[in-house]
Amino acid sequence: MAVKMKAYAKINLFLDILGKLENGYHSLFMVMQSIDLCDIVEVEKAPSGIDVTVSDRQIPRDGKNTAYKAAKIFFEDTGIKGGAAIGIEKHIPVEAGLAGGSADAAAVLCALNELYDAGLSQPELCRMGLKVGSDVPFCVVGGTCLAQNTGGILSPLVELKNCCVVLAKPDRGVSTKWAYEQADSMYLYHPDRIRILDFCEKGDIDGICKYAGNVFEQIVEVPERVEIKRIMREHGSKLCQMSGSGPTVFGIFEDEKKAREAAAAIEKICGEVYVTGLKQKGTEKA
Repeated sequence: MAVKMKAYAKINLFLDILGKLENGYHSLFMVMQSIDLCDIVEVEKAPSGIDVTVSDRQIPRDGKNTAYKAAKIFFEDTGIKGGAAIGIEKHIPVEAGLAGGSADAAAVLCALNELYDAGLSQPELCRMGLKVGSDVPFCVVGGTCLAQNTGGILSPLVELKNCCVVLAKPDRGVSTKWAYEQADSMYLYHPDRIRILDFCEKGDIDGICKYAGNVFEQIVEVPERVEIKRIMREHGSKLCQMSGSGPTVFGIFEDEKKAREAAAAIEKICGEVYVTGLKQKGTEKA
């Protein structure tokens, strides 16, 4: 028996670093949104061990892989005897600020929970996921959420609707670890958390777009970002901003035709461009 899951990417409508904790992790304040760009993750029971195969050869298949880590934590924490064969068909760009690895880990946890009839609740899956990475709990839950501290405190927000998202991923990756190290040594301007939450409570997309922000734009240099944003604005985007630690820039559009026109123009200067929509789940059956 196998369980096949869609593992959805995310964008950050808001990302602020509040400080570094004693354990070395960072306290964060993030408004996160699932989008319907996804990896396909297939998980089967195995007598023992964890075997990972990935369509993208640059991604590790050993203990450095987030899906492998998630499976290992699942078996350790539940005490269940068994193993897993995991196949990942990648569609979410790597090192892009879109939580592709975290989404895969979340999908593995949900699949194993079903395969082994573990009966774990969503909060329990999130607690396991947090041991893998700060974005994994959100990728388990999905939708529109406020994520706080190291990513383990999640609060649902009013669902956003009727928007297209254009993703522009330049031909480079950004190490999340490196980006946070740089943040520790810089003075950062912090966007307005109070205003963004007020508009999130109302589900006011105009207000959300006005007060959106990502501190990593002060840290991570993406030469194409200015031109990508110019094109997005020229075609009517309500918001254009970097997601996560980058380098992907996303634009939010209310008009799909304008979104696709923007994407066509951006393709001339950018490595990977996608037109996608919002999603209100982190994972689901494929």
